[in-house]
Amino acid sequence: MLILAIDTALDACAAAVLDTEAGKVIAVESQAMKRGHAEALMPLIGRVMGDAGTGFADLARIAVTTGPGSFTGLRVGLSAARGIALAANKPVVGVTTLSAYAAPAVSRNAEHPIVCAIDARHDHVYLQVVSGDGTALVPPKLASITDALGAWRFGAPHLVGNAAKMLADCWPTHAASPFVVDILPAPEIAWVGWLGAAASPDAAPARPFYLRAPDAKPPAEPLHGAAPPPAA
Repeated sequence: MLILAIDTALDACAAAVLDTEAGKVIAVESQAMKRGHAEALMPLIGRVMGDAGTGFADLARIAVTTGPGSFTGLRVGLSAARGIALAANKPVVGVTTLSAYAAPAVSRNAEHPIVCAIDARHDHVYLQVVSGDGTALVPPKLASITDALGAWRFGAPHLVGNAAKMLADCWPTHAASPFVVDILPAPEIAWVGWLGAAASPDAAPARPFYLRAPDAKPPAEPLHGAAPPPAA
């Protein structure tokens, strides 16, 4: 089946078309960017679909990253994926950025635990730890750097993610050193597609996976009994 994969959750704007029967990516484009996903995404998808020589009606499904990541960026990808799915009457599945980061190592049935870390700012990371075969060791969570470094107890890890170097630089001296440190600004878009091919639309909804509330919050409601603001 043909799958369109989309990722705008972190520091890239990327799309790919996979042919699962042929076992390969037939078209892909990824641009590094921290901002501007909204303007770049649809033209990029158009080029990828053109390179693949296929139309939206030929797709079996759409796969899109759901986060954690940039609150604004991931919504760009989700909106595009839902819109395409609705217009083409195709299912859409969500793939977390953490699972997409882990997927290449898990696919090799790696010997070492895989520590996926995404920069959440303010000395925190979005963290997930899995064994080499994908078994969950630490479920997805927002963690302080100190808390994240507790993953040393699982053995010499494969660190991956845009915060991999952050953890590597602070890795406890008494622990086994990281086996590999993959500093990637975003997951490989092809793995978003492969995970999307394996997922069930019912079990992997295309909705934001935040792990924490947005920094911007609506104004607080007035305290009970407080006078309302004067009318304009």
